Amino acid sequence: MKKLIAKKFEKNDETMTLILEEVIDEQLALELKDGERMLVDSDQLAFIYILEDSTQFYYVTIPQELWKDLADIHRQEQRVDVKLTDQVTVELKALHHELSFLLENIAGNGNYGEELEKVVTSEFML
Repeated sequence: MKKLIAKKFEKNDETMTLILEEVIDEQLALELKDGERMLVDSDQLAFIYILEDSTQFYYVTIPQELWKDLADIHRQEQRVDVKLTDQVTVELKALHHELSFLLENIAGNGNYGEELEKVVTSEFML
């Protein structure tokens, strides 16, 4: 498992592009595909979107600092791509479905931790 940290969203036409903190090898970027799953890291207060190649998973970590933007994007159901290199992006096709599922499960559920529940409720106006 490799962790990729998102640093910001950029608007490109009708698409929102998730920009990563680090540069990814071009060959690896070409091999990565949408894992169509999301997780929650309640310790780090982050949503994690999964990318994968033929051998392992890559966790695209969306930290709390980006949740306000993520909430706006989610409400507007905008397409989101993650930029892996200057030439390679991957559409996060299941982002809205997966995020909706997680938000429904987090609201009122102490199993994710009180702090995560509180922040998610506030940022996503649940």
